[in-house]
Amino acid sequence: MELKEALSELRKNEKKKFDQSVDLIINLRGVDLRKDNISAIITLPHKIKDKKVCAFLAKKSALITTITPPDFARYKDKKELKMLVKNYDFFIGAAPLMPSVATAFGKALGPAGKMPSPLLGIIPENDAAIKQVLEKIDKSIKIRAKEASVKIGVGKETMSDGDLIENIKAIYEGVVNALPTKKENVKSVMLKLTMSKPVKVEIK
Repeated sequence: MELKEALSELRKNEKKKFDQSVDLIINLRGVDLRKDNISAIITLPHKIKDKKVCAFLAKKSALITTITPPDFARYKDKKELKMLVKNYDFFIGAAPLMPSVATAFGKALGPAGKMPSPLLGIIPENDAAIKQVLEKIDKSIKIRAKEASVKIGVGKETMSDGDLIENIKAIYEGVVNALPTKKENVKSVMLKLTMSKPVKVEIK
């Protein structure tokens, strides 16, 4: 089923009282997740939702929630650290602070896939760089395969078919590019709403 047809099919489902998420499911084959690190940061054509971002900086910023070095000790408390990781979608940090950020927060941020990265998150400490990275994060998603199936929200059902299709294609290409043998590692692709059954799709 082509994407346009699949979205029409999904929209025939009974309407729910909330704006359902449109989810893309990419089932994988021939990958060893213990050896193959399948992760990517993908920039989308259309924003899906607001992101909560926190920064590790030498001094407080008016642009973003900031954790400065004197605050680090507070997060030795495991409960505080767990809440921090849960409350934010992305973390960014000033380059000179990264070694101490890795020491203090790496054990919690690493497994959650939220450690600031050179791709999107390690920045010079100035307002222009912070604004630029926040704009990019707004339209970016992180992909990290923990099992042989990658499930990603591509948008909301209230978005237009055109916007959803553009997001789907961008995410599909981003995932395929992160796979060891690209399209050969894709077993099947499906699309679903939060509360619907999945439908099989072909992405060309």
